Amino acid sequence: MSTLPGIALANWREQGLSFDFQGHAMRYWTAGQGEPLLLIHGFPTASWDWHYLWAPLAENYQVIACDMLGFGGSAKPRGHAYSLLEQADLQQALLGHLNVLAPVHVLAHDYGDSVAQELLVRHEEGRITLASCVFLNGGLFPETHHPVRVQKLLLSPIGPLIGRLFSRQKLAGSFAKVFGPQTQPSEAELDDFWSLIASHNGPAVMHRLIRYMPERRVQRERWVRAMQATAVPMRVIDGAVDPISGAHMVARYRELIAEADTVLLEGIGHYPQTEAPALVLAHYLAFRQRLEAAACNDVLS
Repeated sequence: MSTLPGIALANWREQGLSFDFQGHAMRYWTAGQGEPLLLIHGFPTASWDWHYLWAPLAENYQVIACDMLGFGGSAKPRGHAYSLLEQADLQQALLGHLNVLAPVHVLAHDYGDSVAQELLVRHEEGRITLASCVFLNGGLFPETHHPVRVQKLLLSPIGPLIGRLFSRQKLAGSFAKVFGPQTQPSEAELDDFWSLIASHNGPAVMHRLIRYMPERRVQRERWVRAMQATAVPMRVIDGAVDPISGAHMVARYRELIAEADTVLLEGIGHYPQTEAPALVLAHYLAFRQRLEAAACNDVLS
């Protein structure tokens, strides 16, 4: 599936570090040197989603990622009121833990896009300094987000039951629909994705995590206003055939964001960083190189 070697999940887990966030044990990873680059994963998986890009990005930047609260190897407290705003607090706490003082570049996917949008608002408010923001497939606008069936069921009154019944088989069925037809996950990858979801009894909190969908609607105007007003350079790199947030989401982005910088990956679905990581890497590095060239021109002019 990939021309990049990636990192086996067992090795990834061994490289993880821990810190405390509001009494919860969180797992995080960092590598490389240079400008800080914060990678923010999506629902329902974890930071391992970035494993193909991790080493290549660490050649150029200080890469930082954590499994957010309720995900992967981090704590998954039962009865917790999970919130995208709290996950943004977590990202800022992680940067503080690492004593990151420089402006932060962000690369986000899916649920992580919403966390990045909140960080963009906080940048506009002077609460964090972002240097750039790149979004992969995600629900940037509630009006273009087409959730899969299991997400709708998790939001329903039977959500707790649906979560408890969620299985590797159901994950495989959902992923088959949202990955590209030629870039389907292997059985081994599905095993690993499921391992991340299942750890710490993750299915028991999925109906609580899914509250991000109505939260997105509540925050939509704040987030879109910030995206329209910001001077932070942004790019969208999007798998075009994703039924959740593919080409139709990019069309809406172009309507709402002036001088929109967008890249559509034909034939690629909802997980471009695992379906076509070499393409994502190339388009991400091109974006960063353009920023660096612009900064050099500003210095010289």
